[in-house]
Amino acid sequence: MYVGAGVPCPVNREAMLTNANDTMPTSDPALTLREAQRRFFERAGFVDGGYNEAWVKLKAGPITIAFPNTTARKRAVVFHDLHHILTGYEATWVGEAEIGAWEIASGCAHHYPAWVLNVSAMAVGLVIAPRLTYRAFIRGRHSRNLYRGTYNDALLNRQVDTVVHELGLDAPTPRATFADKAAMAMWSAIAALPAAAVASAVAMMV
Repeated sequence: MYVGAGVPCPVNREAMLTNANDTMPTSDPALTLREAQRRFFERAGFVDGGYNEAWVKLKAGPITIAFPNTTARKRAVVFHDLHHILTGYEATWVGEAEIGAWEIASGCAHHYPAWVLNVSAMAVGLVIAPRLTYRAFIRGRHSRNLYRGTYNDALLNRQVDTVVHELGLDAPTPRATFADKAAMAMWSAIAALPAAAVASAVAMMV
């Protein structure tokens, strides 16, 4: 799964769907992105986002999953963490599934690790929180993200609510079009491929 500042135990937020305007950022909109980022790291218990760690580690109950923190991932994850702040998707298993679907739908540009890891997160979301994953994908189809920009001081000094507005994240998620649903179906099929491959391999070994 594509994680930035850590993923705690799974949280089911399906019951929290009360309206279609799922657009609140996770920090005070008046903060700069730099300050919101610092508070995000504090909540997650990370120093500098863990960007300099050699390995990325996440827990699934008693199991710890680890994978290399490559240079390409580091370039992508700085935007990914800002996306958590701007979209309001939490650093939980469900939140990572939501943001994975949202980033896939809004496009990860040349950040190839983001495409791969987000597909994995989306696959998890289709199992543990399908409605929320679908809503996040549709929201991404009608908003933008930071992946095509530059991560620098000028970006971090910008105010959260200004960037939220520029990315179209302060607008209600519209009703899905036929093209939106077709894109969701295509990416859902792509997300299901690794799971199907694993299942087939296990079946052949039994």
